Amino acid sequence: MISTRLNPSQGPDMVAGGALIALAIAFNLPYARLAVIFEYPAILRHPAAEVLDRFSAGGPDLIATWYAFALAALLFVPVGMAHALAGGRVTALPALAVAAATTAALAGVTQAMGLLRWVMVVPELARIGDSNGFALIHAYAGVAIGEHLGMSLTALHVGLIAAIQAREGRRALASAGAVTAALVLVGAQEGVALALGAGGAVFGMATIAGYLALTVWMIASGAAWTRGTRS
Repeated sequence: MISTRLNPSQGPDMVAGGALIALAIAFNLPYARLAVIFEYPAILRHPAAEVLDRFSAGGPDLIATWYAFALAALLFVPVGMAHALAGGRVTALPALAVAAATTAALAGVTQAMGLLRWVMVVPELARIGDSNGFALIHAYAGVAIGEHLGMSLTALHVGLIAAIQAREGRRALASAGAVTAALVLVGAQEGVALALGAGGAVFGMATIAGYLALTVWMIASGAAWTRGTRS
């Protein structure tokens, strides 16, 4: 176990903690708006033609909301890396810290790639009414890249940070992180389950629970850094 006490005035750690809290909140704002104006994520279970009609009706406001959602995912790259490397972790636990920083970068990029399809590709598919094209881009960019790879990498990142927190003596945060990682990883398997002919309801519930847990865990982890102590 690492036994270190950090000075609460240390700028980088305070910034890392504050950024983690801010991102946890910011990521949920476009998600909540999409739930209201686009019935996301339930809309994704509807026929492709209906999804495109609803998307067209949303206009520029809907596209801008998707772009904000993608930017929030992309911000996970610097924020997640800072959280992994803050507080001397890269010196005390270099292998875990570097692995956690790397998976944060990959998770943020892959999830942003999946979300950006709604900004760069889906508007044109909606304009020409190509429901087959939408189904294909949704399966590849959305399910395969954004959800399966992005969520799996997110789960791995959280699991690695939880391992670091356990070494630091933060048992409650480590336990919460482990549960969060497990839920997100289960949710990431929905596309595989559907491809194998199984139902996706359980995996969808795991995804919702996992991201709610991720929000709480990020806020709690950020708060721990802003307090400036590790026990």
